[in-house]
Amino acid sequence: MALSLNHYSIRTLDLAACERFYCDALGLVVGPRPAFQFPGLWLYAGDTSQWANAAVHIIGIDRNDPEGLRAYLGDRDEAALHGTGAIDHVAFFATGLAETLARLQRLGLPCRERTVPDLGLHQVFVDDPNGVVVELNFPAHEAAAA
Repeated sequence: MALSLNHYSIRTLDLAACERFYCDALGLVVGPRPAFQFPGLWLYAGDTSQWANAAVHIIGIDRNDPEGLRAYLGDRDEAALHGTGAIDHVAFFATGLAETLARLQRLGLPCRERTVPDLGLHQVFVDDPNGVVVELNFPAHEAAAA
């Protein structure tokens, strides 16, 4: 079996905050999404005409009309919608460390940085509006240049 990560999905009560974070902080773009019977966004890294580039799916919770989501994906307790639960974090490869750090600072988003020994990776960790930890992996030479 060949396997690669396609996307991750987040349920949220605040679509707008998620859109701001993933688009403004990470540079993803809103693109086409199937006509599901619940609100949401598909956020793309790359060509929005290729659905496989939709790296993050944001699933909106409509408290006034929960049936579409309930029928498609099932119920979830709203209290469980914060943080990453058993998943520690999600990660992307990235470039443009200096620009990314400046953008995160401009947006008032605190981050944590680490350099991975032996792998040539410099990591930036930032929390999305739902408390999901997002790891951005940059080439370590970008950190050395900064």
